[in-house]
Amino acid sequence: MSIEVRGVCALLQVFDMPTSVRFYRDVLGFEIVQTSAREGDRFDWGLLRLGEAELMLNTAYEADDRPASPDPQRRSQHRDVCLYFGCPDPDAAYRQLRERGVDVEPPKVAPYGMKQLYVSDPDGFLLCFQWSAE
Repeated sequence: MSIEVRGVCALLQVFDMPTSVRFYRDVLGFEIVQTSAREGDRFDWGLLRLGEAELMLNTAYEADDRPASPDPQRRSQHRDVCLYFGCPDPDAAYRQLRERGVDVEPPKVAPYGMKQLYVSDPDGFLLCFQWSAE
């Protein structure tokens, strides 16, 4: 007998929650479902949802311990993370991102047949919106 699972949700540690919220909510269209304590876009933890995809954001630092700018070494490690979203129309996603001022390359078909659109979030985490190219 296997363990019953009904989903999976990644947790990303972000440097500046309001900046991340504006990207995920205002640019990508995620809704904020739940937060720790909410004061506008300032909270330490939040659950976001877009369609059936869920994502949690957590501040990497407590407010009184946060450095003035992100640690470049920590940020460089974020390129090891890529979240893949099922997106039936990567071309439409590309147009939407461009309309919202995001610098992004057009989708490309990978050798294994997936049409993929890659974009980085404000913390350098890689996001891929993909669908079968068939």
